[in-house]
Amino acid sequence: MISELVYGVQKPGEKSVDRLKLFIFGDSYADTGNLPSSTSCSWKQPYGITFPGKTSGRFSDGRVLTDYITSFLGIRSPVPYEWKKLEEKWIENGMNFAHGGTGVFNTLVDQPNMTAQINYFQQLVQENVYTRNNLNSSSIVLVSLSGNDYGTYFAKNSSLKGLEAFTKSVIDQLVLNLKRIKGFGVQKVAVTGIGPLGCLPSITASTSYQNCSEAGNNVAQFHNQLLQQNLQRLNNETGASSVFVFLDLYSAFSSALKLKQNHPENLTFKNGLKPCCLGVNGEGSCGNVDKSGTKKYVVCENPKESFFWDSIHPSDQGWRAVYSALKRSLPSLV
Repeated sequence: MISELVYGVQKPGEKSVDRLKLFIFGDSYADTGNLPSSTSCSWKQPYGITFPGKTSGRFSDGRVLTDYITSFLGIRSPVPYEWKKLEEKWIENGMNFAHGGTGVFNTLVDQPNMTAQINYFQQLVQENVYTRNNLNSSSIVLVSLSGNDYGTYFAKNSSLKGLEAFTKSVIDQLVLNLKRIKGFGVQKVAVTGIGPLGCLPSITASTSYQNCSEAGNNVAQFHNQLLQQNLQRLNNETGASSVFVFLDLYSAFSSALKLKQNHPENLTFKNGLKPCCLGVNGEGSCGNVDKSGTKKYVVCENPKESFFWDSIHPSDQGWRAVYSALKRSLPSLV
């Protein structure tokens, strides 16, 4: 079963009373299988070819950020919310509410935004699936916000005129979400910054994957600046210095790619900004097939040589490099 490969096998006699729990909210950088298998590319080949060897609902050839965080914490990857009834014995590890393509607001993807995801969590607390005492003693939250709100903004607005105000509204809503999550009694809340949006293959394709967009990266940097200021304010309000932990994906991505002047110089990832899996002849995208079943994509020979798996998401090896860069900030979670 995929669940055994991905979430681990229950050990006989294991107790869940004081087990560390991880709860995840957000998008595809953290989603481990919440989107419908009938429609999402994350359930189609060649996703999952590196790990677990078949599709698992992850937007990668293998692991995503969630998996590397749980590896650091020494726990199993929490079961996706949509699987909770099928994999009930694993809910003691926490739960993953993240849905690919979502943001703090509604996006172009018809899936539950972060407010709705928190509603799901609240319902489980009200049902005593997770008690406040248990959350207060042994729980960590990961919040992933990687930029879908901005993708939606640019899809509807050709001008940058209202971007500053929109960014502030994104941060304001995110802060409300974080306060609400903390109100359930969780110990720590890790929040991702946004990576260099201008380096995503969907953007760099116009330069034959040679250079990042400075304008796109500026959007991410402004978001991250506001986010860090607000996390500091939240920590001051709680009287603790590290309840809310900032995970600097921008620096981690830049470090992994060795970005200099918006150009990658990392020989480890020989494909640079070019994704391993991409559509052919300007048609389709990774995982797409036509009505006859013919693949509308190509896959590189060695995914380990690509930082990006598809036009948006890092590969398993890409996330491993990001995790290595993030390791210095992770001890503050425990």
